[in-house]
Amino acid sequence: MSLVPSLTEAVAVSAPGLLAGATDWCTHPRDLGDAVRIGGTKNPDVRRIVELRPDLVIANEEENRAPDLAALRAAGLEVLVTEVRDLPQALRELDRLLVGVLGLKRPGWLADAESAWARVEPGEPLTAFVPVWRRPWMVLGRDTFAGDVLARLGVRNAYAGHAERYPRIPVEELAGARCDLVVLPDEPYRFTAGDGPEAFPGLAAALVSGRHLTWYGPSLAEAPAVLAEALRAAR
Repeated sequence: MSLVPSLTEAVAVSAPGLLAGATDWCTHPRDLGDAVRIGGTKNPDVRRIVELRPDLVIANEEENRAPDLAALRAAGLEVLVTEVRDLPQALRELDRLLVGVLGLKRPGWLADAESAWARVEPGEPLTAFVPVWRRPWMVLGRDTFAGDVLARLGVRNAYAGHAERYPRIPVEELAGARCDLVVLPDEPYRFTAGDGPEAFPGLAAALVSGRHLTWYGPSLAEAPAVLAEALRAAR
């Protein structure tokens, strides 16, 4: 049972048919076979999960709520909680889960991801802020996986030193931040060409794939090229 879209994809691609259930936000791969949908990452149907009696529930310390995980444990289920704050940690956690815990053969896509990121050469240094929500505006702050991914591509997060990981910043402050560009992912908030860039007139906007920016799974293998192209297009 997976409560994390990234890990759902990682398990489903590596061992099709292994998952008993997944969240409504688990959109990759499209075909999850007989996996039961059990609600959202923040509001899973705990009772339904317990009824399914999975051997293991896979969760993440950021994406899932501690009370839900505690309730699952209280019902006698084993819960594995991952922690992912940067790319190296993501690769280690994927190896721990897939090989160490599930006993799978190390998937080829994981080696491909490591190789792809090892070959990355940062482009021209740029400073950006990265909204992840609107109404209110929230941006990437300190100690985030997505922030580390961008840093490896040469993009410095203007709020990397903020005390909070996802601070709320007034749009007026963002507009006056004197950055080179704004990076707008299409999840969790779906920023588009018509919803987001207009708030920052005169500032270059990079519309990027949220899956390639924030997911840690098979998408990591193609993320460097996909994200680098989106950044180049915005310059």
